[in-house]
Amino acid sequence: MIANINQQDSASTLLNDYLNLIKSKGFSGETDCSYATRLVTATDNSIYQNVPQAVIYPKNNKDIQTALHSAQQDPFLSLTFGPRGGGTGTNGQSLTPGIVIDLSRHMREIIEINVEENWVKVQAGVIKDQLNDYLRPFGFFFAPDLSTSNRATIGGMVNTDASGQGSLVYGKTSDHVLGLKTYLVDGTELNTRKISIDKAQLLAQQEGNTSAVYQQVIDSCHSNRSLILEKFPRLNRFLTGYDLENVFDDSLEHFDLSRIITGSEGSLGVVTEAKLNITPIAPYKTLINIKYDSFDSALRNSPFLVSAKATSVETVDSKVLNLAKEDIVWHSVSDLITSVPGIEMQGLNMVEFNGETENEMDDKISSLCRKLDQLIENKQAGVIGYQLINDKADILKIYAMRKKAVGLLGNTKGKQKPLAFAEDTAVPPENLADFIVEFRALLDSHDLNYGMFGHVDAGVLHVRPALDMSDPLQEKLLRKISDQVVALTAKYRGLMWGEHGKGYRSEYGPEFFGETLFTELRKIKAVFDKNNRLNPGKICTPIESTDELVSVDSQKRSWFDKTIDIKVRDSFENAMNCNGNGLCFNYDESSPMCPSYKVTKDRRHSPKGRASLIREWLRLQEKADVNILDVEKQLINKENDITWWERFLNTRAKNKGEYDFSHEVKESMDECLACKACTTACPIKVDVPTFRSRFLNLYHSKYNRPFKDYLVGSIEVTAPYLSKCAGIINPIVNTKPVAYMIKKIFGYVDTPTLSVPSVVNSINHKYRFDEDTLSSLTEKEKENSVFIVQDPFTSFYEAELVTSFIDLVVALGKNPILLPFKPNGKAQHVKGFLKEFKGAAKNTSQFLNSLTKHNIPMIGLDASLVMVYRDEYKTVLGEQRGDFEVSLAHEWLNKQDWGIISLSETKEDKEFTLLSHCTETTALSNASKVWQDIFSKLGLSLTTPTTGCCGMAGTYGHEVQNQENSRALYEMSWKGQVEKSKDAILLSTGFSCRSQVKRYEGKKPKHPIEYIAQNIV
Repeated sequence: MIANINQQDSASTLLNDYLNLIKSKGFSGETDCSYATRLVTATDNSIYQNVPQAVIYPKNNKDIQTALHSAQQDPFLSLTFGPRGGGTGTNGQSLTPGIVIDLSRHMREIIEINVEENWVKVQAGVIKDQLNDYLRPFGFFFAPDLSTSNRATIGGMVNTDASGQGSLVYGKTSDHVLGLKTYLVDGTELNTRKISIDKAQLLAQQEGNTSAVYQQVIDSCHSNRSLILEKFPRLNRFLTGYDLENVFDDSLEHFDLSRIITGSEGSLGVVTEAKLNITPIAPYKTLINIKYDSFDSALRNSPFLVSAKATSVETVDSKVLNLAKEDIVWHSVSDLITSVPGIEMQGLNMVEFNGETENEMDDKISSLCRKLDQLIENKQAGVIGYQLINDKADILKIYAMRKKAVGLLGNTKGKQKPLAFAEDTAVPPENLADFIVEFRALLDSHDLNYGMFGHVDAGVLHVRPALDMSDPLQEKLLRKISDQVVALTAKYRGLMWGEHGKGYRSEYGPEFFGETLFTELRKIKAVFDKNNRLNPGKICTPIESTDELVSVDSQKRSWFDKTIDIKVRDSFENAMNCNGNGLCFNYDESSPMCPSYKVTKDRRHSPKGRASLIREWLRLQEKADVNILDVEKQLINKENDITWWERFLNTRAKNKGEYDFSHEVKESMDECLACKACTTACPIKVDVPTFRSRFLNLYHSKYNRPFKDYLVGSIEVTAPYLSKCAGIINPIVNTKPVAYMIKKIFGYVDTPTLSVPSVVNSINHKYRFDEDTLSSLTEKEKENSVFIVQDPFTSFYEAELVTSFIDLVVALGKNPILLPFKPNGKAQHVKGFLKEFKGAAKNTSQFLNSLTKHNIPMIGLDASLVMVYRDEYKTVLGEQRGDFEVSLAHEWLNKQDWGIISLSETKEDKEFTLLSHCTETTALSNASKVWQDIFSKLGLSLTTPTTGCCGMAGTYGHEVQNQENSRALYEMSWKGQVEKSKDAILLSTGFSCRSQVKRYEGKKPKHPIEYIAQNIV
């Protein structure tokens, strides 16, 4: 029996009083002190964990001012705050034990653009890719390019002074900040921009809360100017947080306080708006992928590439490339990074050129290519080949692979995972190769594996050593390596943090700033935040404060994870391995990755959030001496030991408000659409539907299920019988009184209509499965046959698709054999009926395995069902699953001879648009291209726009409580594409997707099979 987990950690009276106070003063955003929300916000993309007291989500500047100003009065002076953006930091910058101010949920407005003066003003929660999507039609982009650009916020970029690809040309975020709106700890509004030194001194003399700030920064930076210039290395990635050098320009005639705030990691104030310089998009772009026989060759060749006047030079090693080859992302770039015959590629430099004219580009590219040809011919510099890419879409594919490399490293097999803790060192580019040789020797001396990638043009290489943080000895090794890397970086006159900020590495600040300048940092911190209430422990503490800095030895996520039994951790590795990369926060609405997060903007409803919650739930069960694996085994293999009466009492207690952390986990799981996009789109392959079904199975062993779960779980049992009476049932179900009753009693709306006639009654008897007839077939006849595996959606609600496929199979000269319907079990798996699912999987596997002796291909029509055979069956049955294989229709059709098919009309003047099922899109990345190839063989042109989730996802879109989210998801991604295709013939591969379009548009798209079959001559 699972334990009742009273982990509410209810907010203190002080905190509750504070939250009530700001609401009474007009705070219009949300406040949340639930354990689930605090837990999800306790981690970022680092190895650390720090559970905050609460999270507040301001909607505007007034909310932030209200929140800060209200905390300036007794008894709230002990409260601390930490601003948070996308939570993509690798060093715990946004983690705080106090109150998180999350600007990412609401403050996403692009306020103003001025194309004449090349600037844009945005709120802090605007996402980098969101901003560039907005700027693109104007011909501009915001230059600093991060690997996390589809979820990193501008506020986060400002606070870490982020940079990335192309920084040699475009610089860091601070090079593009024209002005900031910041709120100090007391709620005072501070607007900063570049001004004359005279005006800055005038502001320092005026009365007000900000005068001391101006005075101290002027004194610290002017008085120590010589020391600052001497101390800080002359690098593109100059020392950030706080940037003492660039407050003044070279002439000392201008002063910009924004330079101190940029890179301050929220320790000086809460940045809410930024005015940014924007860069014109160069009309010409070329990428050259240069291949090397070793990674060392790639590094040593980089200065030569930089001298070729490249915009950027990015590099990845063979470990990153090999991980990419195992991921879905490789399908999009495999033809752009081809192997070199007879030579193994161990390194890759991606060299980008941008230009205003074609001649300018030709000169630079031709010159470099000639030199590369000479190097290859003479077998010099380790260059073994190169490829030119001019298509901008293809260039974006390459960079998408490079960006995903950050997450892919986390998917390394084994307990040791590459970790970010000393991986953004910056040294002079000409020293990089020698530096890396020593860095590698350092790691090799500890027998560690590691991956490398980065920006060799700027001397920044991301090196991630693989450690098992559950091993106490390896945790200590993290400290040792950190210290050694600091010493090595200093030896090469570099910086410990060239890109990703300080965070929990702040303890090394004194070593890089020196005692005198670090004291000046503390003075600056004191005038901004004398009581150390803003992101305490980061960068520095106020002068005369006895507070300590955070440390690389601070509380880590692994401290909690390793208290879970190792067998449980291994069993739930699809949740335990989540490293916080946060790709599931992807801003792109056309990406299928995690629709529930996209529509709610609640991070509890993301794969990362759900993985965090399930890990904590497992830890707390362990703490309560519950052996989850034993309980789960008992539930799957025999009846629940808890009586119906005990479940009734538990459920009644729940309904009366009795707390159990399990309810918070359940609430998060309920929002999951079970679309499985996370299982392939996530670089770590966090598989929410699998651990969600396991959790639901366990949860409902203690608490009653809603009746609607039983209705869904039994659909494959009842549908065959209902279909026999479809002519009677359909009219009844569609009446208003019955529809109302179904809505009120079962919680479902828009009940789908059963097919009339049914599949069995609509196909020729000779195509039906018959064991005797099958046994009498010759080997030649079997080679020419196809098994059609039924699923409940198409067989009972869309029989016309099954008959269309049979017609198409016949037209292709094959013999279709419709197998008897066998429950697939997906609905049971989605709802957590794992005992019943195992039974269904076992029975169906036995039947399908019994047919493999005939060597006849098995074809299914719906991706979500077919993928269950491939994934969930293997998980629940193991070797008992057998070796049967069910292909999707397009996989089989692509191998057929389409020359024998003629259509009644080619529709050359018609356009065809295919909107794909999200499960199919993520699990089978080339599915759309296959359909394009098939249509091309028929003389038809098919477009396949990228879409996210349609919002139906099985029964999700039919459930009453999901109606608002289901429609929002449809309108977010699908509606626009449907409207664009009004002059085209609209097709869709997903049953759920076709049902959703019909529900909102009144017209159902056809499956491509159905269209082809109906137009065969």
